[in-house]
Amino acid sequence: MNMSERTVVIAGAGVAGLACAWWLARQGWRAVIAERAPHLRDGGYMMGLSGPGLLTARRMELVPALRAVEREIGENVYRDRRGREVMRIRYRELLRQLDWITLRRTDLVQVLHAAVRDHAEIRLATTVADCSQNAHGVDVTLSDGSQLRADLLIGADGVRSPLRAQVFGAEAAAPSPLGYRYAAYDVDDDTGMARDFVSYAAPGHQVEYHGLGGGRKAALHVWRSHETGWVEAPRRLGLLRELARTTHAEVGRQLDTLSADTPIVMDDLALVELPRWHQGRILLAGDAAHSLSLISGQGAGMALAGAYVLAQELGRLPIEQALAAHERRLRPVIDSLQQRSRKLAPVYVPASAFAFGLRNTALRLLPRLILKRYFLSGLKSEMEAAAALG
Repeated sequence: MNMSERTVVIAGAGVAGLACAWWLARQGWRAVIAERAPHLRDGGYMMGLSGPGLLTARRMELVPALRAVEREIGENVYRDRRGREVMRIRYRELLRQLDWITLRRTDLVQVLHAAVRDHAEIRLATTVADCSQNAHGVDVTLSDGSQLRADLLIGADGVRSPLRAQVFGAEAAAPSPLGYRYAAYDVDDDTGMARDFVSYAAPGHQVEYHGLGGGRKAALHVWRSHETGWVEAPRRLGLLRELARTTHAEVGRQLDTLSADTPIVMDDLALVELPRWHQGRILLAGDAAHSLSLISGQGAGMALAGAYVLAQELGRLPIEQALAAHERRLRPVIDSLQQRSRKLAPVYVPASAFAFGLRNTALRLLPRLILKRYFLSGLKSEMEAAAALG
């Protein structure tokens, strides 16, 4: 079959889905994206793009657009629940030497959308309702009733991927919780934060505020939780207010300024660990295949890099062989990052008062030079991962 005649249907218009569409459209594929949300989401948490992800963005010539939405970080002040300063990280100094872009995940999605919207068909408020495959293709029925014959179906529909459950079964549908939850939202800034971070930390609960300018700031909560599963939107604000009783009073005050209809993103911190990411001509990508959790700092970057690797393999091999080759190249890096996420979670948000105090004491006493070396060594490992992916 001529490459220009090939069709890919992609479930999900997040980082992984849009990046896959961009790379495959560049090779002459017809790309159809089904996104369940009625619009691309605004807001969301902050992230750093570096290593394999930034290298891929550079290959896509997206760096100027990403720099245009970059969020400058001055410094991060950590305070305990009594308001005492635990430590101060001067990110402006640390990041000056690094190939790094700080932005919101949704800003990255918007940049990708702008790059691909003229080269792919994006259907909002639409999902993959059904699919079946044989050796020659995949029959896909969308929730709008349309039926498509595709050469490849990609599930890039997130940690709770419906397509993963449909294709790989109920057992594969369940992510592996790390024992934490997170929530992200925007709130008015009446403290004059400018572009800095302020973090309020308590045992089992950490809250970060990042100034966005224009009188707004982004908030991110991460807390220890034995409960798992989806939290319905009407319950989210109340749950956060209950949590705030054990942390600094400023966190509760900020939550009290929110209205009941404030959009709050909330979910478990979880890994998706599967023995295989593909079945025949159906592939899972990004968080649907191998969620790293936001603690890794590399989920979006690896979604970008994975799309690049997929396009490389599809450019030189038949589809099913290409999917296997894509997984062979990507899996060692993903496995390493998932192991790192498991180790980092209890350090990022210590569950007990003893572990919390020990972590804070260590951070206070840690010389700035050692902290700087830690950041630089982390970037070096990311660049080694990029080199391994080709």
